[in-house]
Amino acid sequence: MKIVKTILIGTGATIAIDCFTFMVSLFGKTPRDILFVGRWLACMPKGKFLHHTIIETPSIANELIVGRIAHYCIGITFAFLLIIIMYGEKWLLKPTLCPALIVAIITLITPIFILQPALGFGIGFFNMPQQVQLISKTILIHAIYGFGLYLSAILLI
Repeated sequence: MKIVKTILIGTGATIAIDCFTFMVSLFGKTPRDILFVGRWLACMPKGKFLHHTIIETPSIANELIVGRIAHYCIGITFAFLLIIIMYGEKWLLKPTLCPALIVAIITLITPIFILQPALGFGIGFFNMPQQVQLISKTILIHAIYGFGLYLSAILLI
């Protein structure tokens, strides 16, 4: 049951991110993060792991689907980090916000130090003109994920 709850909590937290990005898109800002993750992953079987910039890399068939599946798999995996590795089943029985936000902060390591450099954006978007805006958005999205973990767990009690 713990595994099923963890999958549901990770899915719920990822849905929270999707709801936020959907609301942002209503104001004309179309997020392309999922698309870039899909393109990056779709290039891996061809041996391409690092990009000058992923924006310049030609589109690949089904990259959006690949990105969306990866997005949910990552969200679920990070939920397992919270429940199995860090806080255990006690958190499932009585979820609190602080551990969820701590995991959200810890998971910032992945995009800032692995994904963004691999996509050609540099550590913390160093190579991008809107570095402060982009890093702020990344932090906000991870905070939303943390709140999503907490709210999803509360809904499952």
